[in-house]
Amino acid sequence: MNLNQLLERLKGDSAFMDQVTCWQVVPPVEAKYAPWPEGLDPRIIPALEKHGISRLYTHQAASCRAARDGRDFVVVTPTASGKTLCYNLPVLDAILKDPDARALYLFPTKALSSDQVSELYELITQIGADIKTFTYDGDTPGSARKAVRQAGHVVVTNPDMLHSGILPHHTKWVKLFENLKYVVIDEIHTYRGIFGSNLSNVLRRLCRLCAFYGSHPTFILCSATIENPKELAETLTGREVDLIDENGAPRGEKHVIFYNPPVVNQQLGIRKSVLGETRRISSMLVQSGISTIVFGRSRLQVEVLTRQLKELVKDSVGNSGLVRGYRSGYLPSERREIERGLRSGQVRAVVSTNALELGIDIGSLEACVLCGYPGTIASTWQQSGRAGRRHGVSATFFVASSAPIDQFIVTHPEYFFSKNAENALLNPDNLYILLNHFKCAAYELPFKDGEGFGNALGTGEMLEYLSEMNIVRHVGDTWHWSAEDFPASEISLRTAMTENFVIMDITNPGHPRLVGEMDRFTVPMLLHENAIYLHEGQTYQVTELDFDGCKAYIKRVDSDYYTDADLNVSLSLLDVEKEEPNAAYGEVKVTAIVKVFKKMRFDTGENVGYGPVRLPETDMHTTAMWITLPDGIAEKYDKDTLQGGMLGIANLLRIAAPLDLMCAGQDLAVHYQVKCPFTDKPTLILYDNCPGGIGLAEKAFRLKDMILEQCLENVSACPCECGCPSCTGPSSLVGPNGKRAAGQLLKDLLSALKGAEGA
Repeated sequence: MNLNQLLERLKGDSAFMDQVTCWQVVPPVEAKYAPWPEGLDPRIIPALEKHGISRLYTHQAASCRAARDGRDFVVVTPTASGKTLCYNLPVLDAILKDPDARALYLFPTKALSSDQVSELYELITQIGADIKTFTYDGDTPGSARKAVRQAGHVVVTNPDMLHSGILPHHTKWVKLFENLKYVVIDEIHTYRGIFGSNLSNVLRRLCRLCAFYGSHPTFILCSATIENPKELAETLTGREVDLIDENGAPRGEKHVIFYNPPVVNQQLGIRKSVLGETRRISSMLVQSGISTIVFGRSRLQVEVLTRQLKELVKDSVGNSGLVRGYRSGYLPSERREIERGLRSGQVRAVVSTNALELGIDIGSLEACVLCGYPGTIASTWQQSGRAGRRHGVSATFFVASSAPIDQFIVTHPEYFFSKNAENALLNPDNLYILLNHFKCAAYELPFKDGEGFGNALGTGEMLEYLSEMNIVRHVGDTWHWSAEDFPASEISLRTAMTENFVIMDITNPGHPRLVGEMDRFTVPMLLHENAIYLHEGQTYQVTELDFDGCKAYIKRVDSDYYTDADLNVSLSLLDVEKEEPNAAYGEVKVTAIVKVFKKMRFDTGENVGYGPVRLPETDMHTTAMWITLPDGIAEKYDKDTLQGGMLGIANLLRIAAPLDLMCAGQDLAVHYQVKCPFTDKPTLILYDNCPGGIGLAEKAFRLKDMILEQCLENVSACPCECGCPSCTGPSSLVGPNGKRAAGQLLKDLLSALKGAEGA
């Protein structure tokens, strides 16, 4: 059965259609072409024609013209629109005309680097020129590194390697820095939050070294659809950037289907499991022979779905390679094997986290299933774009969970289809991040009196501070590095944690093998002792966690359950930066600890037991805003009703805040306390979910009235009687009066805040 036939069958299935809240058909789009840019090296066009490219799309031609004029620019077009040529053409043209010219390519992941190098190498082979392209990352053999440094025309790397492996050792890269003509940064929409804030400072260091060696490279940036690509590109680079966003690539017909699992308990608003419904829809696609990608929100979801779909396709001898899992933590060789299987058609379905959201070539898939809302409109379209290339019909099924934001999106499809993609926010001048990279810059080159660091402020104060700490010393008009340590090695660009844990399979004690890795923050929830660790659907039990040594040891077991841990969070006040009546903004310390894990059956999802987790707590300093109930309001309610109302508002904030701030839900955390230790009153607290903060809490503080009004509108418009996952949360959590109390408390809060503004 092909996809068109399956879609027609589903339209006639009343049981399926009863749960569909929206079925939107995005019509196909014809290609828009432009003439070849003038002045291209004559060897390029015949090579592209051999590659099957006889004309350029309009955005590709516009990119070539901008690069030729030496203008920094950002290209923003959908998945599979040929953005790669937007930078490969000007780079190859420049090197063909000047063999000394160099280019630096930055990709957020090794997988994407490897994929893009293969495509570039094919094009160079067709041209027949001696253009040396090398990948330089942690997997590059030591014997090859010298050749890359000396002879590489195009050096392909990732931000982490640029930060710790290239910039601190710039004296070995003189040929690159003296002749650097282009810096290409792909998938810039991924550089948000702490990762983007770090990269912006890495680029400040890069530009400083380029100026020292006498080069002034042009920046070429590419992005999937986001609301503020020009602003993001300019914040990352510290330069004015042109925007190229008129897409000339064709697009096939796409069906976008919003599916809300059926209600199984009307009073509590409980629906069928999102995992179960995702499995059912995915199974239907796989059994129909339709190539499919399934996106899960977490590693756990991915592994549970992989296990269930593998059971579906297992042959008589137990092989189930038609279905594969894919996520961070798998070894690079395993991920490359899965990517090859998808391109060749040997793998019919892949279950992935957002690790496959980026533009890695995985062939032509027909269907995409989203197990829960990905968190942003941008990510939803990006994941949807992994199915359906430039021609033919494709389908995306969004299966909603009971989470409040999922229920809002699935019941308000007009919001999703009418809104632009979200803003990508970052804060490169976050003092925690800025000071770390300023130290790296001082290590790389001495600072002169009055010298700046990109467009950052306070350079002199930072040098004075580092001098007091005996990290730099002032001699004449120059500040020299005087510490012994190597600062870049201590800084992780992606998290506040610098170390990953390695996972060792000791099922065969004589031959232990490395099976994956995990970041330090996630370890307490998924790798504590006695946890069931899932890898490609196979169950392992954690026998030992060496927390100090950053190692976990696992053994293969047959288990009919998986484990899930609960994270307990407490907050303490560090500093108040802004204060108004009943609201404030400042810095807080977030302390997190995992104390208990649950055992959940694979087939039913029921809880079959608990166990203790004995691991140390972790601290994070970040920014927060908080709103307190006005004096006299709390006394109107008994303790249980007040708690239910506060919990209801916290759930409403988890829906409204990400939508109004245009960010991912995981970028924020919302808590409530009936008696907050730093206000001594009932308080709602919203904080940035990354060290140092990225400006979300401050923006929420400014928009607090609008966000609370959105919460009140959501709770008033919801048809449920006592609360449900679409608004305050079910009455089983907020109590029988929780929804009413939440609505009244919101009115009181808004009245008090507006009264304070008018006073």
